[in-house]
Amino acid sequence: MNFELIQNALPILLIGAGVTIEITAFSVAVGFIIGLFVGIARICRIKILRLLAAVYADCIRGTPLLVQIFLIYFALPMITGQRVEPFIAAVAACGINSGAYVSEIFRAGIQSIDVGQMEAGRSLGLTWWQTMRYIILPQAFKNILPPLGNEFIAMLKDSSLVSVIGFEELTRRGQLIIAQTYGSFEIWMTVAILYLIMTLAISRFVAWLEKR
Repeated sequence: MNFELIQNALPILLIGAGVTIEITAFSVAVGFIIGLFVGIARICRIKILRLLAAVYADCIRGTPLLVQIFLIYFALPMITGQRVEPFIAAVAACGINSGAYVSEIFRAGIQSIDVGQMEAGRSLGLTWWQTMRYIILPQAFKNILPPLGNEFIAMLKDSSLVSVIGFEELTRRGQLIIAQTYGSFEIWMTVAILYLIMTLAISRFVAWLEKR
C-alpha cells in the first residue's frame, strides 16, 4: 500500500468530505421540512391534501435518486431555459428525495400516538393544528428519532450520486485523484474510511439525542 499517496491525497479528500457534509446538512434540512408537512398532510382531514401528499411520496420513492438528479440538472433547464447550479441541483434532488421518506417516518410516528391524545387536546379547546403541534408531534418525535437518524445516514451515503453531475464532493474528488495517480485501492479505501467515520459520528450523535 502506498501510504505516501494516501498522505498526499488526504487533504483533498477531507475537503471533499466537508462538501459531502454540507450537501447532506442542507438536504436533510430540506427533507425534514418537506417530510414534516407531507407527513401531516398524509393524515389530515382534507382529502385533496392527503391525495397530493400520497402522490408525491409514491412518485419520489418509486423512482431512483440518480434519475431525479438528472431530471433537475439536465431536464429542468430545457424547460425553464435557466441553468441549474450543481450545488442547487444536488441539494434539491437529495432534499426532495429525503422528504418523501421522512414523510413516511413522520406519518408512522404520529399514528403511533394514541388517538386519545388528540381527543384530549380537542376537549381542552385546542384546534386540530394546535393539538398536533403542542401534544402529538412532541411525543411522536421521540419515536421517530432512530429512523430519522437512519435516513440521514442513508442520505450521507447517497450524496455520492451527485458526483455524476461533476459536483466535487468526496466520491468525485476520489475519482479525480485516481485518474491522475491510478491508485485505486489506496484512494477508494481512504474514501470508504472517511464515509465510515462520518456515518459513525452521526450514529453516535443520534444515540446521544435519544438518551437526552
